[in-house]
Amino acid sequence: MTATLALATLLGHTADAVAAVRAGQSLNDALPRVPAAARPGTQALAFHALRWLGSAEAARTLLAPKKPPADVDALLLTALALLWPAGSPPYAAHTLVDQAVAAVRARAPRSAGFVNAVLRRFVREQEALVPALLRQPLARFNHPAWWLERLRLDWPDAWEQIADADNLHPPMTLRVNARRGTAEAYVARLSEAGMGSAVVAGGAVVLDRPLPVAMLPGFSAGDVSVQDAAAQRAAPLLLHGLRSGARVLDACAAPGGKTAHLLELAELDLVALDRDAARLGRVEETLSRLGLRATLVAADAGEPSAWWDGRPFDAILLDAPCSASGIVRRHPDVRWLRRAGDIAALAATQARLLDALWPLLAPGGRLLFCTCSVFRAEGEQQSDAFLQRHGDAANAADPPSPGHLLPLPDNDESPSPPGASRSADGFFYALIEKQ
Repeated sequence: MTATLALATLLGHTADAVAAVRAGQSLNDALPRVPAAARPGTQALAFHALRWLGSAEAARTLLAPKKPPADVDALLLTALALLWPAGSPPYAAHTLVDQAVAAVRARAPRSAGFVNAVLRRFVREQEALVPALLRQPLARFNHPAWWLERLRLDWPDAWEQIADADNLHPPMTLRVNARRGTAEAYVARLSEAGMGSAVVAGGAVVLDRPLPVAMLPGFSAGDVSVQDAAAQRAAPLLLHGLRSGARVLDACAAPGGKTAHLLELAELDLVALDRDAARLGRVEETLSRLGLRATLVAADAGEPSAWWDGRPFDAILLDAPCSASGIVRRHPDVRWLRRAGDIAALAATQARLLDALWPLLAPGGRLLFCTCSVFRAEGEQQSDAFLQRHGDAANAADPPSPGHLLPLPDNDESPSPPGASRSADGFFYALIEKQ
């Protein structure tokens, strides 16, 4: 009975988180309002519900055309998403329905019968309902229509695969501190601790299943960090051919993964900049755990006159603000928070930052522009426009820029568990050299 009551409570918290996202708040802002003891379970259910929210909305529209009050609607959508068969429901249908009704009875008793009727009809008729609903793009792909259209225009041969990949569970990927060991040695260390893992292209370590970081051998000592394989490509690209002691700027540094990776691989005079002082504190915490040092500056990278000392940088990393369309697996709320007009606004911010930072780079220096986006407006189109604006800029030939990296399996990918993927996140990289 205790577990049953706990599920009803979790469903209530999850519905509140889903309602917050639908109202325009990020899941990261909503989850701290959940009691600490319920937060892990709520997060897991919220991630699941947001991955299948489009399917749930299509089902609710069919089964209950008159939208119920917002708090009831959020709980109903949460339950439908958790019942959606393609999402591998985490609970038995009868248990979920029973506990969803208990949860709605606690917040809106008069709606309990309505929710019970809708959910039981869905369970009873889903073999006929689901195939019909899947003819709707919202139910089939679980992305807003504008997002799907942009994917289709940018990637006509791969847009469906990208949308499907967004609904898979991402791998937990580690970056081994090169000052303390190798990826191969750490895999052996994990094996001794009974944890399965593998080294993938580029030297990242992918775990067979996610684990709390406290369970990772040597995590607190700085031996290893959590970072996706695509994000781990930044530091080696920027450092290629760079002298020891070079002056480097990480222009949008928080939360500090790429800052730390740069310092793990080379001795640098590194400035880590971020406009958000609170997020810059996370960079400091990361560097402290790893035993690394950098100069931390809280300022807007787009306004160098407020913070630059006039000394040019040998290399600049600009991991620019973007739509996060390449990391939807890790942040399933993103697709529901973004609006079509956001992409042009974000692209304008990226262009402003590029133009502001370019004069700070020494002749012969390199700027690495990257975004965790699959949209061409935040990648290829952005870098091409920058090169057209600046006659002293050219794509570096050695090493060549990876360009767009899509969150899809490559030919070397090892088998993945059902409902998961070992593929790296979606990213864009352009390494630009100053003539």
